[in-house]
Amino acid sequence: MSKKRYEMDAGTRRARRVRARVKASGRLRLSVYRSARHIYAQIIDDAKGATLMAASSLEGDIKGGSNCDAARQVGELLAKKSVAAGLKTVSFDRGRYPYHGRVKALAEGARSGGLEF
Repeated sequence: MSKKRYEMDAGTRRARRVRARVKASGRLRLSVYRSARHIYAQIIDDAKGATLMAASSLEGDIKGGSNCDAARQVGELLAKKSVAAGLKTVSFDRGRYPYHGRVKALAEGARSGGLEF
């Protein structure tokens, strides 16, 4: 058996660091996952361990798959759902992704839809 200890890659360390700061705020968390073709976002209540709202570029209303326009539409859709449910304030959890491109477009779409973070 190897004596080399378990080491995390840089993306996992970055995601844990970002998530720890977001969870420390005590607010709901807007988490983003970005794949090669699509983008997914969900609002999570860490106290309950439950997902409250979710939206993705796979939904029928969203036009486009992997571009910034589709990401902006996903952010706006998630904001519309959450504002209708009475959720206005969240913390943005970008995970392991840099705040750039599609992740930034999703955040701007959520802000324009009425979410505050």
